[in-house]
Amino acid sequence: MKDNGLLTRWFEGQHEKEVLLKQRAHVLWMCGLSGAGKSTLARCLDKALLEKGHLSQIIDGDVIRNGLNKGLGFSEADRYENLRRVAEVAKLFKDCGVITIVSFISPTEKARQLAREIVGAKDFSEIYINASLEVCEKRDTKGLYRQARQGMISNFTGIGSPFEEPENPDLEIRTDQLSVTESTAILLEYTLPLIKHKN
Repeated sequence: MKDNGLLTRWFEGQHEKEVLLKQRAHVLWMCGLSGAGKSTLARCLDKALLEKGHLSQIIDGDVIRNGLNKGLGFSEADRYENLRRVAEVAKLFKDCGVITIVSFISPTEKARQLAREIVGAKDFSEIYINASLEVCEKRDTKGLYRQARQGMISNFTGIGSPFEEPENPDLEIRTDQLSVTESTAILLEYTLPLIKHKN
């Protein structure tokens, strides 16, 4: 089938938009337990990038659950579909030249590998926001761990459903040992070389 140059122009589109934005698009996929600090660090990194003149977009698991994926439950199949949709949305932003920060529990290696494959390995970083279950439960501002312990929430990651720790993340940040400021600085230092645009 002839594309008359349409597909070629489609694939060149990301580069052209990166030139316009003076940045390289990249997906920073933050995984970790609920309460580990993913959303907090996503907002801090987003703000730090904006201050340096970069355009980024946050995709937060909680926000997606209340909107795009509102009809999905917490079965294994629904969780997988939830992540697949998030990865596809992240890829759309990346294709527009936007630095995309995903805050998503992503409990299994299989799911994280799917996200990497959808986005494209060269434009994807798996960032493990690591805090112990004990610390995450102490930070439980939403009361989710308490509800899970009481049987009010089933299949809650870390309690009723396992979290498979990443074996070889591109970056790991121990938020139970570092402050938000320190963690953000590490994230920014990691990110800036990835998004530096080369004409």
